[in-house]
Amino acid sequence: MHVVLAGGGTAGHIEPALALADALRRQDPTVGITALGTERGLETRLVPERGYELALIPAVPLPRKPTPELITVPGRLRGTIKAAEQILERTKADCVVGFGGYVALPGYLAAKRTGTPIVVHEANARPGLANKIGSRYAHGVAVATPDSKLRNSRYIGIPLRHTIATLDRARVRPEARAAFGLDPNLPTLLVSGGSQGARRLNEVVQQVAPVLQRAGIQILHAVGPKNEMPYVENMPGMPPYIPVPYVDRMDLAYAAADMMLCRAGAMTVAELSAVGLPAAYVPLPIGNGEQRLNAQPVVKAGGGLLVDDAELTPEWVQGNVLPVLADPHRLYEMSRAASEFGRRDADDLLVGMVYEAIASRRNG
Repeated sequence: MHVVLAGGGTAGHIEPALALADALRRQDPTVGITALGTERGLETRLVPERGYELALIPAVPLPRKPTPELITVPGRLRGTIKAAEQILERTKADCVVGFGGYVALPGYLAAKRTGTPIVVHEANARPGLANKIGSRYAHGVAVATPDSKLRNSRYIGIPLRHTIATLDRARVRPEARAAFGLDPNLPTLLVSGGSQGARRLNEVVQQVAPVLQRAGIQILHAVGPKNEMPYVENMPGMPPYIPVPYVDRMDLAYAAADMMLCRAGAMTVAELSAVGLPAAYVPLPIGNGEQRLNAQPVVKAGGGLLVDDAELTPEWVQGNVLPVLADPHRLYEMSRAASEFGRRDADDLLVGMVYEAIASRRNG
């Protein structure tokens, strides 16, 4: 069996694809896996690092909304669809699983031409153009939010890296806090604006950090590799404020934390819900508003707070985040609500949908 994954560009597309690849290999170590990608995407680093084959095709950016530029897409897609088609033929692909992004639409259209079954996974509450089109031809459509607008979809959550999906935060917490140089017993706020950081979050946290520390809260802050590291003078006896450029073991960061201040990317929301970590979500103020939609269901379930980027201030953190961190019962209730909403088994459910799609072709 050979499965082709189409989900390049950003980590939000690539990580669920790689989580599916890992789950497929756990079930059948002999399965062949090829990931489609472009020269400009993060997949050029992430896919080979995880030990999977990467096949590059030309990038054809898609407009997020219907515009006059949309008319030129079919002509520009022709060559990249042909390249994807050749990869499907070379690998004798049994299924194409798409996650959105630049490579998904060529993958879907090449699969349609070759009669290869298609499975679509949509991580965002508001689906992108590629997955809207791909879902028309798919044997199965999986979605990460229960109120997705894609028709005939199945709510499964987002496939997560195995270290996250199986994380026992309470058991790992002593090791995790020691790894970051944190106090083993103090309430802990984790701050991250994603893999590149977020300047707005960084500025607010640096301003409010002394207030939180005086209240007995320690802070682990992933600033972002390209952002300026703050100057920190941890006074003796004060809870630590520990800024780091980047966290490559998010499982340990989640285990160390009692609450997180973060953006509301689909992957972040899915991971925090799965591990039961409450969060104050600050949706990215640009784009088509999907980050707010991503966070709303878990916030509604009681597993988090939601604040607009423009309203995030040191005063807001002091008035809303600090009371949660200072209240063990409220932290417990929010953690339980988040974990009840979260899905840890999306990778295995998506493997099942891949097998169903392949069986439907063989039986058809």
